[in-house]
Amino acid sequence: MRRSANRGHIGWRHGLALTALLFAGCAVGPVFQRPRVPTPPHYRPPARRAASAAGVPARYRQRAIVGLGSAGRWWRLFHSPQLDALVTRALADNPDVAASTAALAEARQSVAIAGAARYPQVEGDLGTGRKKYGAAFLGPEYFRPFTYFEAGISVAYDLDYLGATRDRIEERRALEQYRRSELAATRLVLSGEVASQAVMIASTRARIQAVNGLLRADRTNVDLVRAAVSAGSVPRLDVLTAKTQLASDATLLPPLYQRLAVARHALAALLGRAPADWRQPGPTLGEMMLPRRVPVMVPSRLLRRRPDILAAQAELRAATAAVGVATANLYPQIELSTSLGQQGLQPGQLFNASSAAWSLIAGLTAPLFDGGRLHAERRAALDVLHQRADLYRQVVVNAFRQVADALDALQHDAQQRAAEARALSLSRRRLVLERESYLAGNTGLLPVLDAQRQRERALLGLLGAEQRQYLDTIRLLLAAGGGVAPATGVRTRQAAPPAEHKSTPDPTRSGR
Repeated sequence: MRRSANRGHIGWRHGLALTALLFAGCAVGPVFQRPRVPTPPHYRPPARRAASAAGVPARYRQRAIVGLGSAGRWWRLFHSPQLDALVTRALADNPDVAASTAALAEARQSVAIAGAARYPQVEGDLGTGRKKYGAAFLGPEYFRPFTYFEAGISVAYDLDYLGATRDRIEERRALEQYRRSELAATRLVLSGEVASQAVMIASTRARIQAVNGLLRADRTNVDLVRAAVSAGSVPRLDVLTAKTQLASDATLLPPLYQRLAVARHALAALLGRAPADWRQPGPTLGEMMLPRRVPVMVPSRLLRRRPDILAAQAELRAATAAVGVATANLYPQIELSTSLGQQGLQPGQLFNASSAAWSLIAGLTAPLFDGGRLHAERRAALDVLHQRADLYRQVVVNAFRQVADALDALQHDAQQRAAEARALSLSRRRLVLERESYLAGNTGLLPVLDAQRQRERALLGLLGAEQRQYLDTIRLLLAAGGGVAPATGVRTRQAAPPAEHKSTPDPTRSGR
């Protein structure tokens, strides 16, 4: 009969252990699934994809190659060692990158903290004290004040039968992925800002050089008019008109120098330097190559490459795990704890068999009444989950829109640059003819100055179109996730200087 009772006791213990294992495999939280978003095979409608820059010289055209995008240093497509050095230094020294790196390290530690809950928590205790019991507590018994000593260990374990601990770990891992994507986005945006500021500096320096050439041409006009006045072939009023044109063109320089200073200061800040500590001039347009073939990822791969999409996906994962945690809080929580130690009135009594003390406790905590707080927390977690899903879809749609905008911009920039180059060529020819006619005494000075103003607008317009082409190329590379692939490029060269100011750059003759 005693053996049968023992068997029943053993069977009860095995049944309890089996029940605990079954509960441990239960999970009440939802499983994360990336939302289905419409992923078209192309970024733009067929009509716009088929449109080509008809009549645009090949040296101005760029072609986006969908499917060539891959991870790498996209800025090297411009084949500028100075730009490469600037971006590399910014990625190493920029405070925002350092802060994002520290945030990622903190997120990794939070994963480790959450993961520790999967294991029993073991603590060691060693202490001493002096105690006296009150007479009202012990009744007729009386104990003198005594000193006691104790040593032991205690073990506590939360039985995660609903998967709450697993969901907390998943939430921390998702936040770690969010920080990692945030760091990648910070690095990508920083590289784009450095490249953009470098292009702004190079383009502004080219504009300053062009305006200085125009001023030299204005001074040449003043000298020619003075010579004509001395010869008696033109009125003295033409001298004042030529000087007025010179003074008007001189007003173009201060804004350009201010723009150059602002761009240099911005670039210094991106490098983590104060403006006074950075004096590197940066690359020029003649040292950079505009890539003819721009790599672009296919839309389906863009979902797995763009940092902002990955960050939105990580937030959605964290929200899914938070729903699991909030759901598990609705059910009873089971905690197992045990302690084993030694107690004695003298230090020498410790670690004797007669001084052993132990405890084994199983606790169950169940919510009975909380005013609806736990259910409200779960509904709020579900609302956050739906919000993150909608935001994820919006981020994806915006990514496709940005790529499509940049693809169209590349095509229109090539057309604009070709048109500006033709306008500059025609304005130069007209200016030469007007000057010859003026020197021959067939026309007055006003047609010459009007032709010079047209040439001035055309030259600055061409430089602006070239700048937009560089900036839109950078925007496309960033929108495509920063991919880079081997590609050929076209170097922007200085043309043969015109006769009236030999040092003026001529960006119309580009390519190789």
